[in-house]
Amino acid sequence: MRQYSADLTPPWKKPKPAPEVPAEPGLVVEEPGTGFCGAVIRCEAGTVTLEDRFGKHRVFPMEPRGFLLEGRVVTLVRPASPSALRPTRTASGSVAVPGARARVARAGRIYVEGRHDAELVERVWGDDLRIEGVVVEYLEGVDDLPAIVEEFAPGPDARLGILVDHLLPGTKEWRIAQSVTSEHALVVGHPYIDIWEAVKPSSVGIAAWPRVPHGQDWKTGVCRALGWPENTGAVWQAILARVGSYKDLEPELLGRVEELIDFVTAPEGG
Repeated sequence: MRQYSADLTPPWKKPKPAPEVPAEPGLVVEEPGTGFCGAVIRCEAGTVTLEDRFGKHRVFPMEPRGFLLEGRVVTLVRPASPSALRPTRTASGSVAVPGARARVARAGRIYVEGRHDAELVERVWGDDLRIEGVVVEYLEGVDDLPAIVEEFAPGPDARLGILVDHLLPGTKEWRIAQSVTSEHALVVGHPYIDIWEAVKPSSVGIAAWPRVPHGQDWKTGVCRALGWPENTGAVWQAILARVGSYKDLEPELLGRVEELIDFVTAPEGG
């Protein structure tokens, strides 16, 4: 006797299987039923705990097709045992070197304008920089950049790289950067008003970074437009927590930081 399935749903009406994604710590997903968006902080007993940008925690069952990842329906699954995994890449995408020790610091340095900028560089490129022996120093501003470079006295074996905010032709920052003429110093910059913009909107659960009227403090304006608390320091830490690797950053920043690292670590005469 011929057997028939009890499911009489036509094949074209059946939902397509969703891809399975390991619920790794730091993965940012959305639970569509509640609209709650957050990063995975814990996965246990068939549930996953998410933390949103304000530090609020919610626990959800890991049901099939239960979450959205960058707008796509996925099924979260428990990740493999950490003991069975070894990272093959650093956060910057470089090949990881298990057990590598930090190199003795080079004479060369990378100066980064802005405390938040320096924290972001450390988060993504920290492992690479330690292996290369490159120290990143926080630069409060670029108004005195020519004097700062002169005091550092860069040379063939002590190169200096500088990362500047909002470095666009015709701006004050651009004119200051042009005044640095040492062949052993390289000034590069990203086009963003603030380093927050270098983090992809999808990584922090928003559609886009809002436009802030000219003359208004950019960070405060962003917080107001998005309904975030106006404690910009706390908001930045929440944004930074969403950055797990280079994939969370815009290419305009990635290219500039990689350029600086290559410049500072280049062999003499290279």
